[in-house]
Amino acid sequence: MIGVFYFCTMIDYLIVGSGLAGVCFAEFALQKEKKILVFENNSQPSSMVAGGLYNPVVLKRFSEIWKAQEQLDITSVFYPNLQEKLRITFDYPMPILRKFASIEEQNNWFVAADKPKLASFLNPKIAYLDYQYCPAPYGFGEVLYSGYLNIQKMVLSYREYLKKEQLLVEDSFDYDALKISKECVTYKEHKAHHIIFAEGFGLHQNPYFQDLPLDGTKGELLHIKAPNLKINEIIKSNIFILPIGEDIYKVGATYNWSDKTNEPTAEGKQELIEKLNELITCDYEVIEHLAGVRPTVKDRRPLVGTHNQYRNIHLLNGLGTRGVMLGPFLAKSLLEHLEENIPLDKEIDIERYYKKRAKS
Repeated sequence: MIGVFYFCTMIDYLIVGSGLAGVCFAEFALQKEKKILVFENNSQPSSMVAGGLYNPVVLKRFSEIWKAQEQLDITSVFYPNLQEKLRITFDYPMPILRKFASIEEQNNWFVAADKPKLASFLNPKIAYLDYQYCPAPYGFGEVLYSGYLNIQKMVLSYREYLKKEQLLVEDSFDYDALKISKECVTYKEHKAHHIIFAEGFGLHQNPYFQDLPLDGTKGELLHIKAPNLKINEIIKSNIFILPIGEDIYKVGATYNWSDKTNEPTAEGKQELIEKLNELITCDYEVIEHLAGVRPTVKDRRPLVGTHNQYRNIHLLNGLGTRGVMLGPFLAKSLLEHLEENIPLDKEIDIERYYKKRAKS
């Protein structure tokens, strides 16, 4: 139920989507004392099934992540403050240990750890840990400032907060009901200065932005119970093993660029099991199998900014596989762009695609 307040007062921001991106924008807007209303229809589960890992390094190539330090500076404040506000814990700082497969990988790690932009994120000492059921003769490389977010817990708790404050509408968004003028947007009985679409892979149903190149990459995860494994860090090889308590581990993830459904597959499960059996040697039980489509973009940069025709319609999307770090950074950037006219970074601004079309 929405309070009378919204029937008679102009809202600052309508926000469509309350996954990770929508939650981040909503919270930053509320911190600025903006009036918001959030719409959620639970159609896209990617935030709810995501692995939730965060780290400032590309572990496949031992290279830096785009604007890693700026992202960490924001997340290191945003998530602790949100935990305090919601009175829950969903952020679990934890080392990521990259298992080395060879001497060559060890040497590549040493080279990376010497680079100025990576030195603060990588422990230069090789870690040799006595994990009985996760043998690693070449040791591990430790990534600093890493961990995982229980995104599902955060999102569901934030939705409950929005409900309590009468700021959430749980209903499918009807694009045909959106009316646009120069001064505002009107959706049914609600008027707002701006509308933010933060729908993840649901963007493909959005008539205002569906022509943007949101590709989507399906990922599948397992939850396993392994009482004898006894691992307290995140282990990363060609998959990751993440301890979430009570001898339960999250195992992921697959990457499928052709299947755009949210249904778990036998092929995805088999791929994860085969890779897991190469990584650990103890018995385990698969207790859950999850899948979702990540909102990825072909040029590996998010989709943020304003529609090229309607100046009060905006997009916050394309968080991809690194949404935990990107979400607060992008939401803050978009809000500052709209409120303070601070330019968006050209690499994330959807204007990059509009300009390409104009030239062609």
